[in-house]
Amino acid sequence: MPDGTVFHRAGNFAPIAREHDIPDLPVIGELPRALNGTLFGNGPNPQFPEAADSHWFFGDGMIHAFTLRDGRAAYRNRWVRTHKWQAERAAGRALLPCYPKPSLAGLGIRDSGVANTNVVWHAGKLLALEEGHLPFELDPHTLDTRGVERFRGCFDGPFTAHPKHDPATGELLFFGCSADGPLTPVMHWGTVQPCGRIGKLERFCTRYCAMVHDFAVTARHVLFPVMPLTGSLWRALATGQPFRWQPELGGHVGLMRRAEGVSSLRWFRAESRFVFHVMNAWDEEDGRIVADVMQFDAPPLLPGPDGSTATAPARLARWTLDPDAGTDAFATDILDETPAEFPRFDECRTGLRNRFGAYAVSSGGGVVFDGLAWRDLQAKRADRFALPPGDGLSEPVFVPRAPDAPEGDGWLLTVAWRAEHRRSELLVLDTQHIGAGPVARIPLPHRVPFGFHGNWVPATQ
Repeated sequence: MPDGTVFHRAGNFAPIAREHDIPDLPVIGELPRALNGTLFGNGPNPQFPEAADSHWFFGDGMIHAFTLRDGRAAYRNRWVRTHKWQAERAAGRALLPCYPKPSLAGLGIRDSGVANTNVVWHAGKLLALEEGHLPFELDPHTLDTRGVERFRGCFDGPFTAHPKHDPATGELLFFGCSADGPLTPVMHWGTVQPCGRIGKLERFCTRYCAMVHDFAVTARHVLFPVMPLTGSLWRALATGQPFRWQPELGGHVGLMRRAEGVSSLRWFRAESRFVFHVMNAWDEEDGRIVADVMQFDAPPLLPGPDGSTATAPARLARWTLDPDAGTDAFATDILDETPAEFPRFDECRTGLRNRFGAYAVSSGGGVVFDGLAWRDLQAKRADRFALPPGDGLSEPVFVPRAPDAPEGDGWLLTVAWRAEHRRSELLVLDTQHIGAGPVARIPLPHRVPFGFHGNWVPATQ
């Protein structure tokens, strides 16, 4: 596994230097006319990479938008104009080559983060996210940065890059780490109402300060996976890398009843495994809680106990927690041995049992994903699509064929890197025929660097 401070300078991990507006892209194949909306993606793209010596995770956020309508396609990309980005653009050079070290405060730059991990739509706003700070609101048509989103002035804390939209209530559920200041063992959780106001907001203490990237939500519960990738302010100041894997501390999963909040929070013991991403979770009729996650033996791209980075890939795993079993342990079952990451599903089933799920797979077990799987969790089988050697693809995003389509009936959208031609293209795959390959390809004249997460926003919204 490459070092997180080195590998992102090469290949399709390297940033691009230009913002583009391409109103009419070529389409190879037939783009389904029911696909009317925009695929927004986000990822790290430092504007001064020649001076950057920080981890890949800390690059400036860049949004890539593919707008599809009536069988045609357009593309636009923009950096998120954070306060750090604006100060460096005005100076014409990197002011923080080792961000997040030194402190932004010491340079008189407001620390509003880099907004480089995800982009979501809620309450009529497009939000660029990363877990250490508040979101930035963007114009959904131009991608212009409108400013920090404070949810009508009612919130000023860190906000997860992976909020969960509850299709039953219309709420957006979120959490935040280090809620009492940088690298403190305090988290908060809450809800954003459909109107954009903060609903619930509560704090709780964890066993130690940890990087918690994602969480799980069911109709009745919330799960917080606190694994021993610990944070240290001393490490942050001394090395610029605050996190280190400490498996001797063990892992913990907090289980909370949504209606009762933190007064009901209970901690289950977990083996020292790491989870970046959750597919989905639900409540069983017998009272058990199930969560499907991508589980690593140790976190990739981040230092282990001896300072080296781990090589073991993630695998799709199922956690089953039983609050009535009289134990604080829970069962773990591996559902797919294939090295994989970036799990997605039909999000109309958020918090409910889902039958289908997608994820990016890596034939070599590394950081480049060269295929995807569309898994039938009930039948315990997967349809797969693979790219030619040397190519790579992004997180697959599911789009339903129609608002009332059966679960899993639709398309997967993913951006592929074509190494031979050094450019990228959007692929559209039909979930009924994944193995047949894309029904449409939309090539770009340039690269879209490997990034993190994105979402589809229908034109009707």
